[in-house]
Amino acid sequence: MTTSEQTAAPVADERTVLAEIAGMLRAILDEYGLDDLEITMESRFTEDLELESIDLVTLAGNLEERYGRQVNFAVFVADLELDEIIDLTVGRLVDHVVRCLAAAEGR
Repeated sequence: MTTSEQTAAPVADERTVLAEIAGMLRAILDEYGLDDLEITMESRFTEDLELESIDLVTLAGNLEERYGRQVNFAVFVADLELDEIIDLTVGRLVDHVVRCLAAAEGR
């Protein structure tokens, strides 16, 4: 098994994906001393978590490393309107990841 096959192990459970994305976000927020924030499906990237664009780039890399290329954050964001990007929630990203993983598994 290659490293990319190990990294892209299918995980299509919403609760598991939320926990993994919350962990990624906490690691990013730790740089600002904000790693103790509660991260829920309703948490907004900009308003609640105060993420900067560079943080989203880091998150995109973490998502690809964990889930593989089938979860492409840049493509996901490119399909959103500006107001949707501004109000983007963790839950919407979790739903996207779950859908991508399910599609990759052929469900």
